[in-house]
Amino acid sequence: MIFDTHRGEFYALFAALLWVFGAMLFESLGKKNGATTVNFLRLLLGFIFLSIFTFFSRGFLLPIDADLHSWLWLLLSGIVGFAIGDLFLFKSLVMLGARISMLIMTLAPPTAAIFGWLILGETLSLYQFIGMVVTLFGIAIVILQREDKTSENISKTEKRKFKYPLIGILMAVIGAFGQGFGLVLSKLGMKDYSPFAATQIRIIAGLFGLGIIISFSKQWKAVLKPVRNIKTMSLLSLGAIFGSFLGISFSLLAIKYTNTGVASTIMAIQPILLIPASMIIFKEKVNFSEVIGALVAVSGIALFFM
Repeated sequence: MIFDTHRGEFYALFAALLWVFGAMLFESLGKKNGATTVNFLRLLLGFIFLSIFTFFSRGFLLPIDADLHSWLWLLLSGIVGFAIGDLFLFKSLVMLGARISMLIMTLAPPTAAIFGWLILGETLSLYQFIGMVVTLFGIAIVILQREDKTSENISKTEKRKFKYPLIGILMAVIGAFGQGFGLVLSKLGMKDYSPFAATQIRIIAGLFGLGIIISFSKQWKAVLKPVRNIKTMSLLSLGAIFGSFLGISFSLLAIKYTNTGVASTIMAIQPILLIPASMIIFKEKVNFSEVIGALVAVSGIALFFM
């Protein structure tokens, strides 16, 4: 069966789908409550859900059965991926919006492929390499579409003006590096260990790293403020289930069964998956560039299954 030979690729697709729902929730929540607050609380909630799941599925509330090798590399992966990568990604989401941030985050797959080759000795087949290039090109087409300029009062100089803050772009680049490198470190530490328990270890490191950042910046009051808001915590819980619990765990399942560069590329198609979500939820119209970009990206993904 195709699932047996490409289960890693299917897990990556599922992770990308889960993260789309999380990204839409966290973008709006981040603007209202701050990126650091949302990132910390969604990891904390995700850890709680994971602990309940592993208690019933593995008999362990916490990952106490992991060996020293797994703890060291997965903790480092959590710091790089969550405390650094996700924090900067969430900040870029607030400053740039979901689409531009996701475009820059397409740097994560090449980062994962390069470090996967350097650290894990992974190599890409010709089909996989072409698939990565084609998929990322399709994603770029979707997000780099020109915005309609309907006002005749806007001068040509204003049209050419770069409208995105440089600090926001830099944060997205750091986020991409953190997620790509963190994924490779996860595979190095996980090996045959449970992806769900491995996610627990990564989140522990992420919470510890974010806790230090919050303490130094004296933001604990702001972080704890949304806890008293039932609506905010409900949305955070929903986002944590999709992202921190299921999304991250399925991303580790993906790299367990396939190349980290391949898995990272497939998981980067979130902007493509945002198109139907935007149509259904926000009633946005789809233009020709989005359709072409989506078709190109999907054709690239298809090469991974050959």
